[in-house]
Amino acid sequence: MSVFSFFKKLFAKEDSTTPNMKKLLIVGLGNIGEKYHNTRHNIGFKVLDELARDQDVKFETQKLGDLCEFRFKGKKFILLKPSTYMNLSGKSLKYWMQQEKIVLDNVLVVTDDINIDFGTIRIKSKGSDGGHNGMKDIQEKLGTNKYPRFRFGIGNGFSKGRQVDYVLGEWSSDEESQLIERLPVATKAILSFGTDGLNNTMNNFNGK
Repeated sequence: MSVFSFFKKLFAKEDSTTPNMKKLLIVGLGNIGEKYHNTRHNIGFKVLDELARDQDVKFETQKLGDLCEFRFKGKKFILLKPSTYMNLSGKSLKYWMQQEKIVLDNVLVVTDDINIDFGTIRIKSKGSDGGHNGMKDIQEKLGTNKYPRFRFGIGNGFSKGRQVDYVLGEWSSDEESQLIERLPVATKAILSFGTDGLNNTMNNFNGK
């Protein structure tokens, strides 16, 4: 083997294992299946579907999830909708994070939150799972709660003991009409995360 061939092979090996800082993994949480399609708990899927439409890309079913990708302002966005059901979201996230060699700071998890007013956005760099089973599994699989997350408020308009019914219930007609305005804000926040960074995105979108 020539010296040139040796170094070419060496550098190729390094490139294949080195994280790409211009690559981002956006993970929308939800449950697969038609009966869950339009439920509040699936807002993570809904936000990613909106972003995929905006960027004119389509999801394809792959291992542990549906994926698509696009480039925006020099960054590569990989959108992932786990097919593991909500309670095992971490399995899919970790697999694709390792598969695509994406650093944790470049991962953004999009999920619902009953503790935030409907349509309100809250983006943070870390935090507890807040009793959310999908977030709980992600924290367990990653071994840390320090990862960027995007919480989309779905409100708490349910009576005592009816939380599960509310979360797994479908959007009301009033909520549906408001989502038409709120979803574009959510997609802009995701693009901002990838291009302007976490701190700027928090400053510009939190509470909006």
